[in-house]
Amino acid sequence: MRAVTFSEPGGPEVLQWGEVPDPVCGPGEVLVDVAASAVNRADLMQRQGFYPPPPGSSEVLGLECSGVVSEVGAEVPGWAVGDEVCALLAGGGYAERVAVPAGQLLPRPAGVELATAAALPEVTCTVWANVFMLAGLRRCEVFLVHGGSSGIGTMAIQLAVRAGARVATTAGSAEKLAFCRELGAEVLVNYRDEDFVERVREATDGHGADVVLDNMGAKYLARNVDVLADGGRLVVIGMQGGRKAELDLGKLLAKRGSVHATALRSRPATGRGGKAEIVAAVRHEVWPDVERGVVRPVVDRRLPMSRAAEAHALLESSGHIGKVLLLPD
Repeated sequence: MRAVTFSEPGGPEVLQWGEVPDPVCGPGEVLVDVAASAVNRADLMQRQGFYPPPPGSSEVLGLECSGVVSEVGAEVPGWAVGDEVCALLAGGGYAERVAVPAGQLLPRPAGVELATAAALPEVTCTVWANVFMLAGLRRCEVFLVHGGSSGIGTMAIQLAVRAGARVATTAGSAEKLAFCRELGAEVLVNYRDEDFVERVREATDGHGADVVLDNMGAKYLARNVDVLADGGRLVVIGMQGGRKAELDLGKLLAKRGSVHATALRSRPATGRGGKAEIVAAVRHEVWPDVERGVVRPVVDRRLPMSRAAEAHALLESSGHIGKVLLLPD
């Protein structure tokens, strides 16, 4: 089969579309003929040599895909050849075929075109696991998500609004903030020239944010603690702003706050807190609203996999809103 590969870490130009061995469908797995994969910032980190796949996982980039089941392995109930699906992956999505643990499959939602469904698994699982299963966002709480126009951000806004929370978000342009408003965000902060701590506190009469979903890491740590409400929960899921920062435990203690740092890719496939548990929760809690159109995938553009370098450059420049999809040539 063909897949996107690279022989050494580097910029987007190292990505190549070429021949690789076909994946093998093992027990508990299905083989999916890929209709589309979506680009995530973790893919950029892996290409740069900073985020290797978990042991035993495919070296091919791609943390989610959609497609058609072409083979079902032993010990896999509930799935059949020909099923249209999307899947959460530890790797392998930038390819014509991929082997997927059956517990990480989701049916294509009714009303969502097959390729577009590739924009759903990673964002829905990330947001549900972190904002709801971990941080426990509740109705009428204030939710702040950084990078509201990203794939994660656009889904986080929609799910928080659906849950009855009041949503604040940061983004880097008026166009992106306007799109976040359309999704339901109320407090809109341009991080290039505004202080999100001041804006969120002002908009909430000094209350602050009950839950913060952060992709920046070190750069925002101190201010994220500042913006927390009493009993607030900060969940860090990215390190775009660095790995190391000083944490003022006095401020955190005074607010009875908490800081969590989590990753989805490194979780086990099964067991408590594993990917299968998260996928099952998403299918039960989120999929019905996706099928009703209450929650929707946001896709910026589609590119052939042979132009994966262009897609990576686009994400690095933050020139997109929502997800960028790659389709096999």
